[in-house]
Amino acid sequence: MRIVALLVVFLFAVLTSNVWSLDAEQWFLDGNRLSAEEKFEEAAKAYQKSIDQNPLAPVAHYNLGIAYKNLRQLDKAAKSLEKAVELAPTNLDIRLTLGNVYNLQERWKDAIGQLNIVVHRQQNDAQAHGNLGWAYYNYKDGPPFKQMVILNLSKAVELFGQQNQLKAAESTRKILEEAKLKFGY
Repeated sequence: MRIVALLVVFLFAVLTSNVWSLDAEQWFLDGNRLSAEEKFEEAAKAYQKSIDQNPLAPVAHYNLGIAYKNLRQLDKAAKSLEKAVELAPTNLDIRLTLGNVYNLQERWKDAIGQLNIVVHRQQNDAQAHGNLGWAYYNYKDGPPFKQMVILNLSKAVELFGQQNQLKAAESTRKILEEAKLKFGY
């Protein structure tokens, strides 16, 4: 009789704990829903709970980084994205986002490192070329990379135009023209 009672208590505990707690995937999906609703603070909490249960999921770290980026918590965004790159080093979307965060932090050398990987492996990525050109344009710790600035910004303008992203093409074209004037092209 005692065994049956213990078994009932055990099964009740297991069943109720599953009902009241979400697993890593459910927290991740909840984070995605909250991000889509632009509730980034709540999304970040949900992604963190997902990571707590499954710390080796690069996409949860990636989405946490994006949530922090949207909250303008750039140090936290960089840390989350760096972990995602560590877990999935061949994922170019993660590297692109990390490079963009580094640009926002004015960490030009780090941005150049991440974005160079993206443009060499995914040569028709307009955003990567534009952000790489911007990082080179602002890099001051060595000689100016004039040709790299012009090359990457020109490629971004071309690709944005081909993709019918006319506002992005025009914004990038303005930076390109400014760079050409600055560098005497």
